[in-house]
Amino acid sequence: MGDPDRTGTDEEWREANRAAWDERVPLHLASAFYDNAGFLAGRNTLHDFERREVGDVEGRTLAHLQCHFGQDTLSWGRLGATVTGLDFSGVAIDAARELARATVGTLRAPATFVQADVYDAGQALGGECFDIVYTGLGALVWLPDIERWARVVADLVAPGGFLYLAEFHPVADVFADDALVADHDYFTKPGGTRYDEPGTYADWDAPTTANVNYEWTHPLGAVVSALISAGLRLEFLHEHDHTLFERWPFLERSDDGSYHLPPGAPRLPLLYSLRASKPV
Repeated sequence: MGDPDRTGTDEEWREANRAAWDERVPLHLASAFYDNAGFLAGRNTLHDFERREVGDVEGRTLAHLQCHFGQDTLSWGRLGATVTGLDFSGVAIDAARELARATVGTLRAPATFVQADVYDAGQALGGECFDIVYTGLGALVWLPDIERWARVVADLVAPGGFLYLAEFHPVADVFADDALVADHDYFTKPGGTRYDEPGTYADWDAPTTANVNYEWTHPLGAVVSALISAGLRLEFLHEHDHTLFERWPFLERSDDGSYHLPPGAPRLPLLYSLRASKPV
């Protein structure tokens, strides 16, 4: 259950979140949700709209922030990008490096993985700049300071390059878990929300012990404003009426694995994607 009145210090939330992710890496690797066997067999984990909106990555450098154990990172590598993945979980980075070794024959360029907090990415990556900085679904909720994140991203993007972000829409987080009834704040709580619950989105029945984590909701306007303030130029912002997990029990699953509200229900933005470039 979420407890907005119990927040942690900077060290507490970071260590709690890292412990939770460290424990869940092997559970995710073994889950049907991630289908790692299918990935090893050649499945590309990127969604059609991501590939379409990013465009051709052949010969380009790409940094994937908060990369978990690297399936999406390596999927960009299979499309021709020279990829670097970064995550604060040492367990995740170890798994990503092993996955890179197992898939090296399918990569069209080398893959590198670095353990570091996303806020320390500039130093951890040696001041390198990239043609593309990519952040995938479910990443921003783990970060308390979206303005600081935007500055880190802007420093990583090479002149003429861009950030591509795909994320769950914060509007969906306003509603209760079983009904389209407003039950949560849309705007960010400075201290975040403390959760203490077992399992993981990849397997809710998985036995876990590191169950405390802290999350932050970032309104869409705050994300866009932070990127503009950091010096990036917004190229597009798209809102999508589908999501990629069963957010509510009444969602209907399409053949492509996406989830939609049933006919007759109000259409809501459930995902968003944006691209923001750095002037030359």
